[in-house]
Amino acid sequence: MSQARFRLPTLLAAALLLAGCAGGNGEFDVAFMDEDEASLFTGGIRLSEGAQHIVGATRSGLVAMDATGEVVPALADRWNVTDGGSIFVFRLRDGTWPNGEDLTAESVRDALRRAIRNLRGTSLGLDLAPIDDVRAMAGRVVEIRLASPVPELLQLLAQPELGLTSGEGETGPMLLTREEGGAVLSMRPPPERGLPEEENWQDRVRAVHLHALPAAEALERFGSGEFEVVLGGQLASLPLADTGPLSRGTVRLDPAIGLFGLQVMRARGVLATPLGREALAMAIDRPALAAAFNIAGWVPTTRLVAPDLPDDPGVVGERWQGMGMDERRARAAQAFAASAENTENARISVALGDTPGHRLLFAELRRQLAEVGVVLVRVEPGADADLALVDRVARYASARWFLNQFNCQLDRGLCSPEADRAAGRALDERDGARRALLLGEAEATLTAANIYIPFGSPLRWALVRGNVQGFAPNQWAHHPLPQMAVIPK
Repeated sequence: MSQARFRLPTLLAAALLLAGCAGGNGEFDVAFMDEDEASLFTGGIRLSEGAQHIVGATRSGLVAMDATGEVVPALADRWNVTDGGSIFVFRLRDGTWPNGEDLTAESVRDALRRAIRNLRGTSLGLDLAPIDDVRAMAGRVVEIRLASPVPELLQLLAQPELGLTSGEGETGPMLLTREEGGAVLSMRPPPERGLPEEENWQDRVRAVHLHALPAAEALERFGSGEFEVVLGGQLASLPLADTGPLSRGTVRLDPAIGLFGLQVMRARGVLATPLGREALAMAIDRPALAAAFNIAGWVPTTRLVAPDLPDDPGVVGERWQGMGMDERRARAAQAFAASAENTENARISVALGDTPGHRLLFAELRRQLAEVGVVLVRVEPGADADLALVDRVARYASARWFLNQFNCQLDRGLCSPEADRAAGRALDERDGARRALLLGEAEATLTAANIYIPFGSPLRWALVRGNVQGFAPNQWAHHPLPQMAVIPK
Protein backbone atom coordinates (compact mmCIF):
# COMPACT_ATOMS: atom_id res chain seq x y z
CA MET A 1 0.00 0.00 0.00
CA SER A 2 1.24 3.44 -0.85
CA GLN A 3 1.18 5.62 2.25
CA ALA A 4 2.32 9.07 3.21
CA ARG A 5 5.72 8.90 4.88
CA PHE A 6 7.67 11.68 6.53
CA ARG A 7 11.29 12.25 7.36
CA LEU A 8 12.67 14.98 9.60
CA PRO A 9 16.40 14.60 8.91
CA THR A 10 17.58 17.53 10.99
CA LEU A 11 15.60 16.40 14.01
CA LEU A 12 16.32 12.72 13.78
CA ALA A 13 20.04 13.33 13.36
CA ALA A 14 19.99 15.23 16.64
CA ALA A 15 17.97 12.62 18.51
CA LEU A 16 19.93 10.79 21.22
CA LEU A 17 18.90 8.10 23.64
CA LEU A 18 18.35 9.14 27.24
CA ALA A 19 20.58 7.13 29.54
CA GLY A 20 18.98 4.80 32.04
CA CYS A 21 15.88 2.65 31.97
CA ALA A 22 12.60 4.43 31.24
CA GLY A 23 10.20 3.88 34.06
CA GLY A 24 12.89 2.23 36.15
CA ASN A 25 11.15 3.29 39.35
CA GLY A 26 8.06 1.25 38.42
CA GLU A 27 6.26 4.28 37.00
CA PHE A 28 5.79 5.10 33.36
CA ASP A 29 4.61 8.57 32.33
CA VAL A 30 2.77 9.26 29.09
CA ALA A 31 1.64 12.73 28.03
CA PHE A 32 -0.94 13.57 25.39
CA MET A 33 -0.61 16.82 23.50
CA ASP A 34 -4.11 18.08 24.23
CA GLU A 35 -5.13 21.58 25.33
CA ASP A 36 -8.34 20.24 26.89
CA GLU A 37 -7.80 17.70 29.65
CA ALA A 38 -11.54 17.01 29.81
CA SER A 39 -11.58 15.74 26.21
CA LEU A 40 -8.95 13.16 27.10
CA PHE A 41 -11.03 11.54 29.84
CA THR A 42 -14.50 11.97 28.35
CA GLY A 43 -16.32 8.87 27.09
CA GLY A 44 -19.20 8.73 24.64
CA ILE A 45 -19.31 7.93 20.95
CA ARG A 46 -17.27 10.85 19.58
CA LEU A 47 -13.86 10.39 21.14
CA SER A 48 -10.79 12.52 20.70
CA GLU A 49 -7.69 10.66 19.53
CA GLY A 50 -6.34 10.73 23.09
CA ALA A 51 -9.62 9.45 24.53
CA GLN A 52 -9.55 6.59 22.02
CA HIS A 53 -6.29 5.42 23.59
CA ILE A 54 -7.74 5.50 27.11
CA VAL A 55 -11.01 3.81 26.19
CA GLY A 56 -9.03 1.19 24.29
CA ALA A 57 -7.09 0.44 27.48
CA THR A 58 -10.09 0.31 29.81
CA ARG A 59 -12.80 -1.28 27.64
CA SER A 60 -12.55 -4.42 25.52
CA GLY A 61 -14.45 -5.35 22.41
CA LEU A 62 -14.55 -8.70 20.70
CA VAL A 63 -11.08 -7.92 19.35
CA ALA A 64 -8.43 -5.25 19.85
CA MET A 65 -5.36 -3.78 18.14
CA ASP A 66 -1.77 -4.45 19.08
CA ALA A 67 1.13 -2.01 18.90
CA THR A 68 1.65 -2.64 15.18
CA GLY A 69 -2.01 -2.00 14.36
CA GLU A 70 -2.88 -5.68 13.82
CA VAL A 71 -6.07 -7.25 15.18
CA VAL A 72 -5.63 -9.50 18.25
CA PRO A 73 -8.05 -11.35 20.59
CA ALA A 74 -9.91 -9.54 23.36
CA LEU A 75 -13.29 -10.78 24.66
CA ALA A 76 -13.18 -13.31 21.83
CA ASP A 77 -10.14 -15.58 21.88
CA ARG A 78 -10.61 -16.90 18.34
CA TRP A 79 -12.76 -16.48 15.26
CA ASN A 80 -13.33 -17.67 11.73
CA VAL A 81 -15.05 -16.33 8.61
CA THR A 82 -17.52 -18.28 6.47
CA ASP A 83 -20.00 -17.87 3.61
CA GLY A 84 -17.62 -15.94 1.41
CA GLY A 85 -16.87 -13.34 4.07
CA SER A 86 -20.50 -12.70 5.07
CA ILE A 87 -20.48 -14.51 8.45
CA PHE A 88 -17.97 -13.91 11.25
CA VAL A 89 -18.04 -16.45 14.09
CA PHE A 90 -16.43 -15.49 17.43
CA ARG A 91 -15.66 -17.88 20.29
CA LEU A 92 -15.70 -15.99 23.61
CA ARG A 93 -13.01 -16.39 26.23
CA ASP A 94 -13.92 -17.68 29.69
CA GLY A 95 -14.71 -14.98 32.21
CA THR A 96 -17.24 -12.62 33.72
CA TRP A 97 -18.36 -9.04 33.33
CA PRO A 98 -17.08 -6.60 35.98
CA ASN A 99 -20.40 -6.95 37.86
CA GLY A 100 -19.77 -10.69 38.29
CA GLU A 101 -22.23 -11.94 35.68
CA ASP A 102 -21.04 -14.62 33.28
CA LEU A 103 -19.66 -13.53 29.95
CA THR A 104 -22.25 -15.32 27.84
CA ALA A 105 -23.06 -15.24 24.14
CA GLU A 106 -26.41 -13.61 24.94
CA SER A 107 -24.90 -10.84 27.08
CA VAL A 108 -22.16 -10.09 24.52
CA ARG A 109 -24.72 -10.09 21.70
CA ASP A 110 -26.83 -7.56 23.58
CA ALA A 111 -23.81 -5.40 24.41
CA LEU A 112 -22.64 -5.39 20.79
CA ARG A 113 -26.09 -4.56 19.47
CA ARG A 114 -26.26 -1.69 21.97
CA ALA A 115 -22.85 -0.34 20.94
CA ILE A 116 -23.78 -0.46 17.25
CA ARG A 117 -27.10 1.24 17.93
CA ASN A 118 -25.41 4.03 19.89
CA LEU A 119 -23.15 4.81 16.91
CA ARG A 120 -26.01 5.60 14.56
CA GLY A 121 -25.62 9.04 13.04
CA THR A 122 -21.81 8.90 13.10
CA SER A 123 -19.37 8.01 10.34
CA LEU A 124 -18.43 4.87 12.28
CA GLY A 125 -22.11 3.98 12.32
CA LEU A 126 -22.11 4.21 8.52
CA ASP A 127 -19.06 1.92 8.42
CA LEU A 128 -21.04 -0.65 10.43
CA ALA A 129 -24.13 -0.44 8.21
CA PRO A 130 -23.48 -3.78 6.44
CA ILE A 131 -24.03 -5.64 9.74
CA ASP A 132 -27.36 -7.38 9.23
CA ASP A 133 -27.64 -9.28 12.51
CA VAL A 134 -25.75 -10.26 15.66
CA ARG A 135 -26.69 -13.70 17.00
CA ALA A 136 -25.98 -15.66 20.18
CA MET A 137 -25.14 -19.29 19.42
CA ALA A 138 -24.56 -22.32 21.59
CA GLY A 139 -21.19 -22.82 23.27
CA ARG A 140 -20.28 -19.19 24.00
CA VAL A 141 -20.31 -18.28 20.32
CA VAL A 142 -21.39 -14.96 18.82
CA GLU A 143 -22.13 -14.75 15.12
CA ILE A 144 -22.18 -11.55 13.03
CA ARG A 145 -24.04 -11.78 9.73
CA LEU A 146 -23.40 -9.21 7.00
CA ALA A 147 -25.62 -8.06 4.16
CA SER A 148 -22.49 -8.11 1.99
CA PRO A 149 -18.85 -9.02 2.73
CA VAL A 150 -16.80 -6.51 4.72
CA PRO A 151 -13.14 -7.60 4.64
CA GLU A 152 -12.30 -4.86 7.16
CA LEU A 153 -14.85 -5.94 9.80
CA LEU A 154 -12.25 -7.10 12.33
CA GLN A 155 -10.50 -3.73 12.10
CA LEU A 156 -13.85 -2.04 12.69
CA LEU A 157 -14.67 -4.20 15.69
CA ALA A 158 -11.28 -3.30 17.20
CA GLN A 159 -12.21 0.39 17.40
CA PRO A 160 -12.43 1.74 20.98
CA GLU A 161 -16.03 2.84 20.39
CA LEU A 162 -16.91 -0.85 19.95
CA GLY A 163 -15.72 -1.66 23.47
CA LEU A 164 -18.48 -3.59 25.26
CA THR A 165 -20.09 -3.13 28.68
CA SER A 166 -22.81 -4.86 30.67
CA GLY A 167 -23.89 -3.12 33.84
CA GLU A 168 -21.35 -1.13 35.81
CA GLY A 169 -17.60 -1.39 35.39
CA GLU A 170 -15.22 -1.59 32.45
CA THR A 171 -13.97 -4.67 30.61
CA GLY A 172 -10.52 -3.62 29.43
CA PRO A 173 -7.11 -4.85 30.56
CA MET A 174 -6.46 -1.72 32.64
CA LEU A 175 -8.22 0.23 35.40
CA LEU A 176 -8.34 4.05 35.27
CA THR A 177 -8.00 6.15 38.42
CA ARG A 178 -8.25 9.91 38.14
CA GLU A 179 -5.76 11.96 40.11
CA GLU A 180 -4.72 15.59 40.31
CA GLY A 181 -3.07 16.58 37.06
CA GLY A 182 -4.09 13.46 35.13
CA ALA A 183 -4.85 9.82 35.78
CA VAL A 184 -3.26 6.43 36.40
CA LEU A 185 -3.83 3.24 34.43
CA SER A 186 -3.04 0.03 36.30
CA MET A 187 -3.09 -3.50 34.90
CA ARG A 188 -5.78 -5.93 35.99
CA PRO A 189 -4.83 -9.40 37.27
CA PRO A 190 -4.26 -11.94 34.47
CA PRO A 191 -7.55 -13.88 34.96
CA GLU A 192 -9.50 -10.63 34.50
CA ARG A 193 -7.66 -10.20 31.20
CA GLY A 194 -8.60 -13.68 30.01
CA LEU A 195 -5.15 -15.08 30.88
CA PRO A 196 -4.06 -17.93 33.18
CA GLU A 197 -3.04 -17.28 36.76
CA GLU A 198 0.55 -16.06 36.99
CA GLU A 199 2.75 -15.78 40.06
CA ASN A 200 4.32 -12.39 40.78
CA TRP A 201 2.63 -10.88 37.72
CA GLN A 202 2.78 -7.44 39.36
CA ASP A 203 6.57 -7.50 38.96
CA ARG A 204 6.23 -7.59 35.19
CA VAL A 205 3.90 -4.63 34.73
CA ARG A 206 3.88 -1.01 35.82
CA ALA A 207 1.36 1.76 36.26
CA VAL A 208 0.99 4.22 33.39
CA HIS A 209 0.61 7.82 34.57
CA LEU A 210 -1.32 9.95 32.08
CA HIS A 211 -1.07 13.69 31.54
CA ALA A 212 -2.90 16.05 29.17
CA LEU A 213 -0.84 19.13 28.37
CA PRO A 214 -0.42 21.80 25.71
CA ALA A 215 2.10 20.67 23.13
CA ALA A 216 4.85 23.13 24.12
CA GLU A 217 4.70 22.09 27.77
CA ALA A 218 4.59 18.38 26.92
CA LEU A 219 7.72 18.70 24.77
CA GLU A 220 9.53 20.74 27.39
CA ARG A 221 8.80 18.24 30.15
CA PHE A 222 9.77 15.37 27.90
CA GLY A 223 13.13 17.09 27.49
CA SER A 224 13.55 17.33 31.23
CA GLY A 225 13.04 13.56 31.53
CA GLU A 226 9.56 13.61 33.12
CA PHE A 227 7.84 11.58 30.40
CA GLU A 228 8.79 8.41 28.58
CA VAL A 229 6.29 8.94 25.74
CA VAL A 230 4.46 11.95 24.32
CA LEU A 231 1.53 11.11 22.03
CA GLY A 232 -0.85 13.17 19.92
CA GLY A 233 1.59 14.95 17.62
CA GLN A 234 -0.12 16.47 14.59
CA LEU A 235 0.59 19.13 12.01
CA ALA A 236 -0.61 21.72 14.52
CA SER A 237 2.33 21.04 16.84
CA LEU A 238 5.00 20.06 14.31
CA PRO A 239 6.83 23.44 14.24
CA LEU A 240 7.45 23.11 17.98
CA ALA A 241 9.59 20.07 17.28
CA ASP A 242 12.27 22.27 15.74
CA THR A 243 12.88 23.99 19.07
CA GLY A 244 11.70 21.23 21.39
CA PRO A 245 13.88 18.93 23.49
CA LEU A 246 14.42 16.35 20.77
CA SER A 247 18.12 16.10 21.47
CA ARG A 248 17.07 13.88 24.39
CA GLY A 249 14.44 11.79 22.68
CA THR A 250 13.29 10.26 19.42
CA VAL A 251 10.65 11.36 16.94
CA ARG A 252 8.43 8.52 15.73
CA LEU A 253 6.33 9.21 12.65
CA ASP A 254 3.26 7.14 11.86
CA PRO A 255 2.74 6.16 8.20
CA ALA A 256 -0.88 7.22 8.66
CA ILE A 257 -3.58 7.06 6.02
CA GLY A 258 -6.61 9.29 6.13
CA LEU A 259 -7.80 12.77 5.20
CA PHE A 260 -5.82 15.99 5.24
CA GLY A 261 -7.34 18.82 3.23
CA LEU A 262 -10.17 21.34 3.08
CA GLN A 263 -13.88 20.60 3.03
CA VAL A 264 -16.20 23.07 1.34
CA MET A 265 -18.78 24.10 3.92
CA ARG A 266 -21.00 26.34 1.80
CA ALA A 267 -21.48 27.09 -1.88
CA ARG A 268 -21.11 30.82 -2.45
CA GLY A 269 -18.99 33.21 -4.47
CA VAL A 270 -16.23 31.42 -6.36
CA LEU A 271 -17.17 28.24 -4.48
CA ALA A 272 -20.76 28.26 -5.74
CA THR A 273 -20.12 25.79 -8.57
CA PRO A 274 -18.11 22.58 -8.98
CA LEU A 275 -15.95 24.34 -11.57
CA GLY A 276 -15.12 27.18 -9.20
CA ARG A 277 -14.28 24.70 -6.45
CA GLU A 278 -12.10 22.72 -8.84
CA ALA A 279 -10.25 25.91 -9.76
CA LEU A 280 -9.39 26.45 -6.10
CA ALA A 281 -8.14 22.87 -5.74
CA MET A 282 -6.15 23.21 -8.97
CA ALA A 283 -4.35 26.32 -7.74
CA ILE A 284 -2.80 24.67 -4.68
CA ASP A 285 0.78 23.47 -4.90
CA ARG A 286 0.80 20.50 -2.53
CA PRO A 287 4.56 19.83 -2.46
CA ALA A 288 5.05 23.49 -1.50
CA LEU A 289 2.80 22.91 1.53
CA ALA A 290 5.19 20.20 2.71
CA ALA A 291 8.18 22.44 2.02
CA ALA A 292 6.75 25.06 4.38
CA PHE A 293 7.12 22.52 7.20
CA ASN A 294 10.58 21.28 6.19
CA ILE A 295 9.36 17.71 5.80
CA ALA A 296 10.62 15.38 3.11
CA GLY A 297 9.12 12.17 1.81
CA TRP A 298 5.48 13.21 2.20
CA VAL A 299 3.33 11.85 -0.63
CA PRO A 300 0.78 14.49 -1.70
CA THR A 301 -2.38 13.52 -3.55
CA THR A 302 -5.22 15.18 -5.45
CA ARG A 303 -7.46 12.19 -4.74
CA LEU A 304 -10.19 12.07 -2.11
CA VAL A 305 -9.47 8.38 -1.43
CA ALA A 306 -5.91 7.43 -0.51
CA PRO A 307 -4.17 5.93 -3.54
CA ASP A 308 -3.43 2.22 -3.87
CA LEU A 309 -5.80 0.86 -1.22
CA PRO A 310 -6.54 -2.88 -1.45
CA ASP A 311 -9.98 -2.23 -3.01
CA ASP A 312 -8.81 0.51 -5.39
CA PRO A 313 -10.00 -0.48 -8.90
CA GLY A 314 -7.97 2.26 -10.59
CA VAL A 315 -11.07 4.13 -11.78
CA VAL A 316 -9.86 7.47 -10.39
CA GLY A 317 -6.32 8.75 -10.84
CA GLU A 318 -4.41 11.84 -9.83
CA ARG A 319 -5.91 15.02 -11.27
CA TRP A 320 -4.43 17.50 -13.74
CA GLN A 321 -1.72 15.15 -14.90
CA GLY A 322 0.65 16.73 -17.39
CA MET A 323 -0.18 20.30 -16.32
CA GLY A 324 2.44 22.43 -14.61
CA MET A 325 1.58 24.76 -11.74
CA ASP A 326 1.81 27.84 -13.97
CA GLU A 327 -0.80 26.44 -16.35
CA ARG A 328 -3.02 25.26 -13.51
CA ARG A 329 -2.96 28.65 -11.84
CA ALA A 330 -3.58 30.46 -15.10
CA ARG A 331 -6.71 28.39 -15.64
CA ALA A 332 -7.79 28.90 -12.04
CA ALA A 333 -7.34 32.68 -12.27
CA GLN A 334 -9.46 32.74 -15.43
CA ALA A 335 -12.20 30.74 -13.73
CA PHE A 336 -12.21 33.04 -10.70
CA ALA A 337 -12.25 36.18 -12.83
CA ALA A 338 -15.20 34.87 -14.83
CA SER A 339 -17.23 33.90 -11.75
CA ALA A 340 -16.47 36.81 -9.44
CA GLU A 341 -19.04 39.58 -9.80
CA ASN A 342 -17.33 41.63 -7.10
CA THR A 343 -14.28 41.42 -4.87
CA GLU A 344 -16.32 39.88 -2.03
CA ASN A 345 -16.86 36.79 -4.15
CA ALA A 346 -13.09 36.26 -4.32
CA ARG A 347 -12.78 36.40 -0.53
CA ILE A 348 -12.81 32.95 1.07
CA SER A 349 -12.80 32.14 4.79
CA VAL A 350 -11.26 29.00 6.26
CA ALA A 351 -11.86 27.60 9.76
CA LEU A 352 -8.39 26.87 11.09
CA GLY A 353 -6.84 26.72 14.53
CA ASP A 354 -4.42 29.33 15.86
CA THR A 355 -1.52 26.94 16.47
CA PRO A 356 2.05 27.13 15.16
CA GLY A 357 1.36 24.49 12.51
CA HIS A 358 -1.98 25.92 11.45
CA ARG A 359 -0.48 29.40 11.17
CA LEU A 360 2.23 28.08 8.85
CA LEU A 361 -0.35 26.22 6.77
CA PHE A 362 -2.59 29.26 6.52
CA ALA A 363 0.28 31.55 5.52
CA GLU A 364 1.32 29.22 2.70
CA LEU A 365 -2.25 28.73 1.45
CA ARG A 366 -2.90 32.47 1.57
CA ARG A 367 0.29 33.14 -0.39
CA GLN A 368 -0.57 30.57 -3.05
CA LEU A 369 -4.20 31.63 -3.52
CA ALA A 370 -3.27 35.30 -3.71
CA GLU A 371 -1.52 34.43 -6.98
CA VAL A 372 -4.90 33.58 -8.55
CA GLY A 373 -6.78 36.55 -7.11
CA VAL A 374 -8.30 34.91 -4.03
CA VAL A 375 -8.11 36.52 -0.59
CA LEU A 376 -8.00 33.86 2.13
CA VAL A 377 -9.03 34.83 5.67
CA ARG A 378 -8.84 32.70 8.81
CA VAL A 379 -11.66 32.20 11.31
CA GLU A 380 -11.73 30.10 14.45
CA PRO A 381 -12.80 26.44 14.21
CA GLY A 382 -16.54 26.14 14.67
CA ALA A 383 -17.26 29.59 13.22
CA ASP A 384 -19.16 29.97 9.97
CA ALA A 385 -16.67 29.54 7.16
CA ASP A 386 -16.45 28.68 3.49
CA LEU A 387 -13.81 26.01 4.11
CA ALA A 388 -12.80 23.88 7.09
CA LEU A 389 -9.65 21.85 7.67
CA VAL A 390 -10.09 18.08 7.73
CA ASP A 391 -7.27 16.26 9.52
CA ARG A 392 -8.44 12.72 10.29
CA VAL A 393 -6.82 9.27 10.45
CA ALA A 394 -8.64 6.41 8.73
CA ARG A 395 -10.14 3.59 10.78
CA TYR A 396 -9.53 0.95 8.11
CA ALA A 397 -7.95 0.70 4.67
CA SER A 398 -10.92 0.89 2.31
CA ALA A 399 -12.50 3.46 0.02
CA ARG A 400 -15.67 3.04 2.10
CA TRP A 401 -14.13 4.88 5.05
CA PHE A 402 -13.15 7.88 2.91
CA LEU A 403 -16.54 8.07 1.17
CA ASN A 404 -18.44 7.77 4.44
CA GLN A 405 -16.69 10.86 5.84
CA PHE A 406 -18.64 12.98 3.33
CA ASN A 407 -22.00 11.22 3.55
CA CYS A 408 -24.92 13.65 3.53
CA GLN A 409 -26.31 12.08 6.73
CA LEU A 410 -23.39 13.52 8.71
CA ASP A 411 -24.19 17.14 7.75
CA ARG A 412 -20.53 18.17 7.73
CA GLY A 413 -20.70 20.55 4.77
CA LEU A 414 -21.39 20.17 1.08
CA CYS A 415 -22.14 16.60 0.03
CA SER A 416 -23.26 14.56 -2.96
CA PRO A 417 -26.45 12.47 -2.78
CA GLU A 418 -25.43 10.83 -6.06
CA ALA A 419 -22.13 9.67 -4.55
CA ASP A 420 -23.98 8.37 -1.47
CA ARG A 421 -26.28 6.34 -3.71
CA ALA A 422 -23.33 4.84 -5.59
CA ALA A 423 -21.64 3.93 -2.30
CA GLY A 424 -24.93 2.44 -1.10
CA ARG A 425 -25.13 0.21 -4.16
CA ALA A 426 -21.64 -1.04 -3.31
CA LEU A 427 -22.94 -2.20 0.08
CA ASP A 428 -25.44 -4.47 -1.64
CA GLU A 429 -22.86 -6.01 -3.96
CA ARG A 430 -21.42 -9.38 -2.93
CA ASP A 431 -18.90 -9.64 -5.76
CA GLY A 432 -15.65 -8.00 -4.63
CA ALA A 433 -14.55 -6.74 -8.04
CA ARG A 434 -17.96 -5.27 -8.79
CA ARG A 435 -18.10 -3.69 -5.32
CA ALA A 436 -14.73 -2.03 -5.88
CA LEU A 437 -15.92 -0.60 -9.19
CA LEU A 438 -19.02 0.86 -7.53
CA LEU A 439 -16.85 2.45 -4.85
CA GLY A 440 -14.67 3.87 -7.62
CA GLU A 441 -17.78 5.27 -9.27
CA ALA A 442 -18.78 6.91 -5.99
CA GLU A 443 -15.31 8.44 -5.64
CA ALA A 444 -15.47 9.77 -9.21
CA THR A 445 -18.88 11.35 -8.52
CA LEU A 446 -17.66 12.94 -5.30
CA THR A 447 -14.50 14.15 -7.04
CA ALA A 448 -16.56 15.81 -9.79
CA ALA A 449 -18.61 17.61 -7.13
CA ASN A 450 -15.37 19.11 -5.75
CA ILE A 451 -16.63 19.34 -2.18
CA TYR A 452 -13.24 18.38 -0.74
CA ILE A 453 -9.76 19.66 -1.59
CA PRO A 454 -7.24 16.96 -0.66
CA PHE A 455 -3.62 17.71 0.23
CA GLY A 456 -2.28 14.29 1.25
CA SER A 457 -2.28 11.98 4.25
CA PRO A 458 -2.49 13.30 7.82
CA LEU A 459 0.69 13.75 9.82
CA ARG A 460 0.90 11.97 13.19
CA TRP A 461 4.02 11.83 15.33
CA ALA A 462 5.17 11.06 18.85
CA LEU A 463 8.20 11.41 21.10
CA VAL A 464 9.40 8.07 22.45
CA ARG A 465 12.49 7.23 24.48
CA GLY A 466 14.80 4.95 22.59
CA ASN A 467 14.56 2.15 25.17
CA VAL A 468 10.74 2.12 25.36
CA GLN A 469 9.16 -1.12 24.23
CA GLY A 470 5.53 -1.68 23.26
CA PHE A 471 5.41 1.24 20.81
CA ALA A 472 5.43 0.85 17.02
CA PRO A 473 4.53 3.34 14.29
CA ASN A 474 1.46 2.18 12.37
CA GLN A 475 -1.01 3.44 9.79
CA TRP A 476 -3.79 3.97 12.35
CA ALA A 477 -1.64 6.14 14.68
CA HIS A 478 -3.03 4.14 17.58
CA HIS A 479 -0.61 3.06 20.31
CA PRO A 480 -2.13 0.70 22.91
CA LEU A 481 -1.19 1.74 26.43
CA PRO A 482 -1.40 -1.79 27.93
CA GLN A 483 1.56 -2.91 25.82
CA MET A 484 3.64 0.00 27.13
CA ALA A 485 2.78 -1.09 30.68
CA VAL A 486 4.75 -4.32 30.31
CA ILE A 487 8.23 -3.96 31.83
CA PRO A 488 10.93 -4.93 29.31
CA LYS A 489 12.99 -7.96 30.30
